Amino acid sequence: MDMDGEVALPEGRRILVAVDESDESVQALRWCLATFFAARGAGDTIILLYVRPAPPTYSVLDASGYLFADEVTSAIDRYSREVADAVVEKAHKLCTLYSKEMGDDDHEMKVEVKVAVGDARSVICQMADKLGAGLLVMGSHGYGFFKRALLGSVSDYCLRNASCPVLIVKSQHE
Repeated sequence: MDMDGEVALPEGRRILVAVDESDESVQALRWCLATFFAARGAGDTIILLYVRPAPPTYSVLDASGYLFADEVTSAIDRYSREVADAVVEKAHKLCTLYSKEMGDDDHEMKVEVKVAVGDARSVICQMADKLGAGLLVMGSHGYGFFKRALLGSVSDYCLRNASCPVLIVKSQHE
């Protein structure tokens, strides 16, 4: 951070924003756009990353004893892909609208979209490293102590394990 409390990143920044279905994710993306791209966006890239859960690997028998795991797994995977597409499309539209609002061709924002599969915690950290992110921005779901202890926190994990600086945008409820 510089003396004004601003986060200083070099020209040609690569900012990875972890997105999901939550309002907190949208809030973090909006904060990122307003903070980093309002002043100067030339040469910068925002990378939108959505992590889908890995497809289930269990079998299920119906009432007649027939195995239909392939059908169930296929349906779950198809739904997961549809959710991923909808989330990244919404996030990409938000970036496009923000860029148009800026109305400055000199501050063109480059947007990349990545969808990965696996455990969100480890995948986000791996992708930050693989994609050469200078900063990872993510929202906080605002879980209290007990929920965080039971469910774990993706943002806490990334804060401790990512190879780049991590900026967590707290929810408005916190």
